[in-house]
Amino acid sequence: MTYRQTYADMAFGDYVLSANKKKLDLQYVYDLLCKPSRYSTGVPPERFPFIIQHSICFGVYHEGKQIAFSRVITDYSEFASLWDVIVTEEYRRQGIGKALMKYIFAHPYLQGIFRWFLMTEDAHGLYQKYGFKSEAYNPYVMMKVNAG
Repeated sequence: MTYRQTYADMAFGDYVLSANKKKLDLQYVYDLLCKPSRYSTGVPPERFPFIIQHSICFGVYHEGKQIAFSRVITDYSEFASLWDVIVTEEYRRQGIGKALMKYIFAHPYLQGIFRWFLMTEDAHGLYQKYGFKSEAYNPYVMMKVNAG
């Protein structure tokens, strides 16, 4: 099954939300995700293109400059995993994160997803507004393998 990028851009005040990968400022996204920082996933630079290629990516733009990013990894049916919801520091507390979350959840390819997942160290209040909750008593435990 092949999916095409057909999801319309959305205006939010002076901002434009888009799922068009061609609009992404790849250097901005690379700096967020790959350079050492609080948000870095530690992905080696040579693997960065795979992040973009194999994710549904979302950007927010102000006057043509990218100021936020997020992505979803999914099988388009059973699960979706929300990653990297990041708004540039000086644009925070303006409702951009909330607008981005609404835009993500309205994406036509993500309708009817059975299970949504995310991992976060902060912003729990934001995610709870969209139905995410901690599962302290869930018998399933997040596990991981760090492959070299």
